[in-house]
Amino acid sequence: QVQLVESGGGLVQAGGSLRLSCAVSGRTFGSYVMGWFRQAPGKEREFVAAISWSGRNTDYVDSVKGRFIISRDNAKNTVYLQMNSLKPEDTAVYYCALRWGTTWPPLKYDVWGQGTQVTVSS
Repeated sequence: QVQLVESGGGLVQAGGSLRLSCAVSGRTFGSYVMGWFRQAPGKEREFVAAISWSGRNTDYVDSVKGRFIISRDNAKNTVYLQMNSLKPEDTAVYYCALRWGTTWPPLKYDVWGQGTQVTVSS
């Protein structure tokens, strides 16, 4: 069984930065693709970013391109989301997710974290 634990959320002013982390623990044998999603109040969950097992492939939703960077450290079983130039519309609960295997891009995810709140004040 695999668990995902997000951290790094918080309150930040518009224009500021935050770095989210997602630690993968448990039976982590094998390769996996990782993604970040977010859900704002009253809205559906949306895709934010994804990264392949090797890290060579990344994908972002248009609204965060040029501001967010997804990265991973497989030795630490951790994925990061560096969020810069934050805007109030980035306010949401951010979730990391795992998809077993190397298929790119992933069409679905197998394991989800509990989420971490990010609030951007204007």
